[in-house]
Amino acid sequence: MKLLFFANTDWYLFNFRRSLAAKLRDEGHEVVLVSPPGPYAEKLRQLGFRLVPAPMDRASLNPLRELALIGWLWRLMRRERPDVVHGFTVKCAIYGALVGRMLGTGSVNGIEGRGYVFVSDALKARLLRPVLCSLLRASMGGRRSRLILLNCDDVSFFERARIVSAQKIRLIRGPGVDCAQFSASEGASHRDLGPMRVVLAARLLWDKGIAEFVEAARLLRREHRPLQFLLAGAPDKGNPAAVPEETILGWQMDGLVQWLGHVNDMPTLYRGADIVVLPSYYGEGLPKSLIEAAACARPLITTDMPGCREVVTHEKDGLLVPPRDAAALARAIARLQDDPALAHRLGAAARAKALAEFDERIVIARTLAVYQEVLSEG
Repeated sequence: MKLLFFANTDWYLFNFRRSLAAKLRDEGHEVVLVSPPGPYAEKLRQLGFRLVPAPMDRASLNPLRELALIGWLWRLMRRERPDVVHGFTVKCAIYGALVGRMLGTGSVNGIEGRGYVFVSDALKARLLRPVLCSLLRASMGGRRSRLILLNCDDVSFFERARIVSAQKIRLIRGPGVDCAQFSASEGASHRDLGPMRVVLAARLLWDKGIAEFVEAARLLRREHRPLQFLLAGAPDKGNPAAVPEETILGWQMDGLVQWLGHVNDMPTLYRGADIVVLPSYYGEGLPKSLIEAAACARPLITTDMPGCREVVTHEKDGLLVPPRDAAALARAIARLQDDPALAHRLGAAARAKALAEFDERIVIARTLAVYQEVLSEG
């Protein structure tokens, strides 16, 4: 089997699909990685993968530029002749499926959350929404096409909107996490060593709940609680909801948060945390940061939103708070600080859930089954 993975960044391929590509290669399949060139391309090549640079601007809405990209992808796929093209994120899923349909190539399409266009009330998003729905219907209407979604809310949404036939939708909860690498530990209880550490790791977008995180820090500082708020991640300059860097630096100057920037060693970050939060109101698919922290047996606090509530069941393996509610987030953090037994119980339950549902071996096996399903119809 020959597969072509098409993503809008090499960062995505490296961080989210490297294990899947390695498993396929180990089983004797050929994998071609396609994305715009970036800092992770060389890392992927060093791991032995073949990466084809794509002339793609993920933020572009220029019709001529997008038609040129589709033409380029058509020529590439005609030359490579993959058995299956797997497109990740909306634009790549649409273009990969569209070209696949033209060439008779099977397509598997991963849409990881509804994202900006489907959830934002901005005029730009409202104008793009019907266009996007039409493109999804046109590209994924072929017989040899499947759509992978990450949570039950998104499955219901796509079925209700009749964007894709229900028979073509497959629910696979996330890209998975290596639960051996992201392992449990006793953790550094900073109660005796210093302030407890509250970590938020995400792309620095407003709708990831960054402002609510900072406001919760402000509220709890007024109570003189020994807490340290760590913000890990970088602004996503290709997203209209990106938090300006100068704003983040201002929060750090005020002593509200410590900004770590991009962190390579995520297992160490999580194992050094006492609490991991994601106060997102973004159209999440399945937040990998929460799954990784769960695998490390950290107590989780997130919002009662699609994707987030797939990872956390309230009071069982974490705490859910309303979106856009900094006061509720602050109360949840204070509750875990004041009740270490509860924090330990929630963290242990989160680890058990990660092993049972989110381990990458489970996810990879289910993804391979979808590839075989598409191939069987060829």
